[in-house]
Amino acid sequence: MARSTKRSLNELLVSLFNHVMDVEAKAIITEEFSDISNNDMHIIEAVGVEEPRNMSLIAHKLAVTVSTLTTNMNGLEKKGYIIKERSQEDKRVVHVILTSKGRRAFFHHRDFHKKMIRAIVKDLGNEEMEILYKCLKNLDRFLEPDKSAELGE
Repeated sequence: MARSTKRSLNELLVSLFNHVMDVEAKAIITEEFSDISNNDMHIIEAVGVEEPRNMSLIAHKLAVTVSTLTTNMNGLEKKGYIIKERSQEDKRVVHVILTSKGRRAFFHHRDFHKKMIRAIVKDLGNEEMEILYKCLKNLDRFLEPDKSAELGE
């Protein structure tokens, strides 16, 4: 790949990252959800709508410490997005459940991502989508905290 193409690819990735963060924040932090941040939305996404998740699992999914997550969860609980409950089997374990307000935020955020994916793949054939997926998977592996430290980059 030519040097100028690599440079252009890097500039495009930086631009995409910045645009996604800006557009996502504007799209998902509506009047209904004006009391939370984009970061809070990602925490709500990590909690999910299936069965209750414990704090350790959510922290791992978000690549943060449980103590960092606890601070954010306390805010989300006060604002009515989540409920924290102690496990009946092990009192040290705290499960997190989305309230109806939290579920509305979850689906609002999910819908934004669905629209974004539709926009990305709208003109791609199956083979092109497979190539795009492989490229993004490679980028994801590179960006994993443990992997990027190993690569020394």
